[in-house]
Amino acid sequence: MAEMVRKQVYIEPRQEQLLKTLAKELGTTEAELIRRGIDRGLEGAAGFRPDAAAWREAERYILARMRKGRLKRKRRWTREDLYGR
Repeated sequence: MAEMVRKQVYIEPRQEQLLKTLAKELGTTEAELIRRGIDRGLEGAAGFRPDAAAWREAERYILARMRKGRLKRKRRWTREDLYGR
């Protein structure tokens, strides 16, 4: 078995009941189900890393646009036009 690190977490009563029921049905421990849940839940999140440079560029654009203030000309579309598409 791999080296383990002890963690203490708080879960809701309904989560505890679900955990106990599933562990009994599957013949495994609650800790193993928690480890599996962490692996499944974090698989997608582990690969996602926001591009810091892209965010800085977007922020610069937004701030520059805000400094320009409101447009002087009227827009050529209406809100209803957008919903009609």
